[in-house]
Amino acid sequence: MMHRRQFLSAAALSSAALATPAILRASPRQSEDIRLVGEILRTLHPGLHRYLSPAAFEAGLAQLGERWSAAPDLEDRFLALTGFLASIRCGHSYPSFYNQKRAVAERLFTRKDRLPLAFRWIGDQMVVTENQAEGLWLPKGSVIKAIDGVPPAAILRRLQPLVRADGSNDGKRRALLSPTGADEIETFDVLRGLAYGAPKGGKFNVHFRAPGTSRDAWIDVPAVDLGARKKFIRALDPRSNEPIWQWEMRPDGIALLTMPGWAVYNSKWDWQAWLNERLDSLKGAKGLIVDLRENEGGNDCGDLILARLAAKDIARPKAARLVRYRQVPAALNPYLDTWDDSFRNWGDQVQPHDDRFLRLTRWEDDGLIKPQEPRLTVPMAVLTSPQNSSATYQFASLVKASGLGTLIGETTGGNRRGINGGAFFFARLPESGIEFDVPLIGYYPETREPDAGVTPDIAVHNNAADIAAGNDRVLETAQVLLLKG
Repeated sequence: MMHRRQFLSAAALSSAALATPAILRASPRQSEDIRLVGEILRTLHPGLHRYLSPAAFEAGLAQLGERWSAAPDLEDRFLALTGFLASIRCGHSYPSFYNQKRAVAERLFTRKDRLPLAFRWIGDQMVVTENQAEGLWLPKGSVIKAIDGVPPAAILRRLQPLVRADGSNDGKRRALLSPTGADEIETFDVLRGLAYGAPKGGKFNVHFRAPGTSRDAWIDVPAVDLGARKKFIRALDPRSNEPIWQWEMRPDGIALLTMPGWAVYNSKWDWQAWLNERLDSLKGAKGLIVDLRENEGGNDCGDLILARLAAKDIARPKAARLVRYRQVPAALNPYLDTWDDSFRNWGDQVQPHDDRFLRLTRWEDDGLIKPQEPRLTVPMAVLTSPQNSSATYQFASLVKASGLGTLIGETTGGNRRGINGGAFFFARLPESGIEFDVPLIGYYPETREPDAGVTPDIAVHNNAADIAAGNDRVLETAQVLLLKG
């Protein structure tokens, strides 16, 4: 199945994607955009009321309409829609940074309002992982105390409600607000810029405490635009035909497999052959570490690893795959793009489930991962983080349930109560030109589950001192575990 980010990469080059929205500043009348937002979500979204009651949804939509009329600038509307969709608490429902028309994207995402810093949120602490401002002293491991006088905790309180994530998984929200270079367009850059604007005089005043010091310091750093930020991006091109994973056989006999992404839909790289060849080399190894900490998901690439480790069939957790419609109402179709028009009419691929949902039978299988020879018998540790949602969340869940590996790190993204995804529409609002993603399949577990991600077997995270010293406490924990045997 094609991934939504691959669709939007192609769409961005189409003539439709290059067209300028008819209205970038709309009149403050009752908005057709708001009517469509309501109709599309009520009709199509399978997880709309998983966490949000119908009354709360309608109240939020009314508030969105008021903001739409009161603040007709594109920037204000994008931020308002982002916050409204985030209230659904679905990790796949948001105005995508990658699927906007060029005129919208250039106006919203190329502004010179970005901090030239990479950092991670560790609790409420903003810890620098890379200083991208040339010639200025702000070492990694520094703890930011304020940006233009605003404490990080206040920034987090303002931005976190705007971030997409499943349920109450705020760890995922903080991970998306950590600009580490793993994304082409960083969530923090966009939301902070829209919420706070560019700094006065083109420079941010950063109040920080450097590692190994006992006094605070202040420094002015220049605001940068998207072009400057992209020089530091570590995100891999999923369309590449070259390997996007790294394999290292370490002197201690442990193999380290680093997998920053599983989106290999459009790649001609034979990842299965590449991975099997390396797994074949593990005879006599002390163990395998799979580092997924920067991996949000994509294809189910982890199934191959599990198949090589398994002595018997692995059953996926049972979940109902539910949709809200059999056929999209004709009035909505002009506003919906997708890579597969069969999503517009499920036809006989859905069956009645209850008074709200239909059960999707398309892509139905026995849900088993079957063992694959030659079988591996080495111990495995999987490094997890809140970034792990979608396919990597499912992988972590299977590793823990099957006992085929040890999860080390932080609680994953995703949610044990189920997520929404699988197929998508990209809704385009005619008045503002803003696009937002609409997942079409809701996954509902058969048993009652907690509102949380998958917890690791061994909880550990890197702190500011680790970052300053260049230590990786999570990786070291995995090494110690595997060497103990």
